[in-house]
Amino acid sequence: MSVHKKSREELKLMREAGNIVALVHQEMKRIIEPGISTKDLDEAAFKIIKANKAVPTFLGYHGFPASICASLNHEVVHGIPNEKCILKEGDIISIDVGATYRGLVGDGAWTYPVGNISDECKMLLETTEKALMAAIAVMKDNVLLDDVSGAVEDVANSKGLGIVRQYGGHGVGREMHEEPFVFNYRVGNKFVIKNGMTIAIEPMLNLGGDDVHTLEDDWTVVTNDGRPSAHFEHTIHVTDGDAEILTKLL
Repeated sequence: MSVHKKSREELKLMREAGNIVALVHQEMKRIIEPGISTKDLDEAAFKIIKANKAVPTFLGYHGFPASICASLNHEVVHGIPNEKCILKEGDIISIDVGATYRGLVGDGAWTYPVGNISDECKMLLETTEKALMAAIAVMKDNVLLDDVSGAVEDVANSKGLGIVRQYGGHGVGREMHEEPFVFNYRVGNKFVIKNGMTIAIEPMLNLGGDDVHTLEDDWTVVTNDGRPSAHFEHTIHVTDGDAEILTKLL
């Protein structure tokens, strides 16, 4: 497995890319409300990324047609923004954003409530975010990657949530997807994370079962049982001490 540690200059650029991702999420939080379309959200994200002299990483990636992934309710990941997809009260919407700044990538996702949501969905969002932060808390030099995965699994199991098995986190930086792949459950992986690695951690948890499938558009992943799913992600820099979150406002 070839894993790229990042130089000081690359980390500086990744902080800039991460800041742009965070600026997009700041705007998403502000404008997400009943009546807005996912296409409107995509256009807002595109403007912010371009205004900050970056490139939307997702746009054109393997043919993906938008700057963000917008996944609604039972959609897990890779939802395609659409002017006909109008948010309504009680929905949850997962927004995944990638920004490439001078060749380095920041990648971050968040799931937002649309107006007032059910207590069940509130628990789903709170637990998935908690799983992300629990994983980040164990990330440091010389830790087993499987312990990071296990932190997500333990939080998910504490609330009886389904864990998406086919998708997970990944190395990130010079490319959007680098080694290592990060499962959201224990697999017995003996890979040891090291200072200087940059990894996107992204729990995807479901109110129902684990199983998902891809729709005929070849992108949108949905839960098999039609129950809601949440997705939270930060790009992380591994250090000797506490992990550094790169996808945050500078």
